[in-house]
Amino acid sequence: MSWRYYQYYEPKPTIETDAGIKAKSKRGAFVKNWWATRWIKAMEQVMDRGRLSRGRRYARKGQVLSLEEKPGKVTAKVQGSRSRPYNVKIEIKPLTARQWRQVIDALAERPIFMAQLLAGEMPQDIEEAFTAAGLSLFPTSEGELTQSCSCPDWAPVCKHLAAVHYILAERFDEDPFLLFRLRGKSQEDLLKALGKRGGATLLQEEAGPEYEPPPALPAATDDFWGVGQGLHFPVAIEPPPAPYPALTRLGPPAFMEEIEQWLGPAYDAMSEAAIASVIDEDAETPQENGEEP
Repeated sequence: MSWRYYQYYEPKPTIETDAGIKAKSKRGAFVKNWWATRWIKAMEQVMDRGRLSRGRRYARKGQVLSLEEKPGKVTAKVQGSRSRPYNVKIEIKPLTARQWRQVIDALAERPIFMAQLLAGEMPQDIEEAFTAAGLSLFPTSEGELTQSCSCPDWAPVCKHLAAVHYILAERFDEDPFLLFRLRGKSQEDLLKALGKRGGATLLQEEAGPEYEPPPALPAATDDFWGVGQGLHFPVAIEPPPAPYPALTRLGPPAFMEEIEQWLGPAYDAMSEAAIASVIDEDAETPQENGEEP
């Protein structure tokens, strides 16, 4: 009896809806950035091709009705073949305060990471900082990622979960700090912590000087449009106290370990040319008393 039921059972058609979150991707690659692509690839490794294809179709048709981010978890509702939407939950284990301190210390050792994070980008090699702390930014074990769906499918990842993962990947694509928040650290808290680990100067430069209101207009405006006295802008160009400060500060990129060897001569030539130009201008500038030098 049971065998016959499953043998002749026909799945119910999906109840389509216009109230869902339609994926921006209509065909081809679902996301653009590497961190979002990695999230999708991790899901695709544990899914069969049929459920994966149906989940992608669900995401593009707008069957995911809602997706809400909460501390350490994502909850969603997906419209399937039943009148009541299915409840989907994805939980990521947050890092402890001690683990985050280890990660931030590792991040602070690479100023280029801080510069990219300040620009709202996910550094390509950021996992090196997590690896140095014995951790991983992306969940790598079953204990770090748990997920469930209220549908009757027996598979670990059903098409409803797959649809939510695709929509979540698009959110990652737009906001790389979403993954940090799910791991327990907001963008603001992360950047503040990096500033305390030696990146305060970099953070201040990125933020720019504090705003100061313009001075008030003088009481007498009779000569407001006059040329006034000549302006003098003193310029002092001197060699830096340490060679190649910019290269030292940013560190060598992954594709060019010996960057000073290749760019050092160019920096030296530019410095010499700048100093020589100032010397030449001083030699041609008349003295303040009007006499030629």
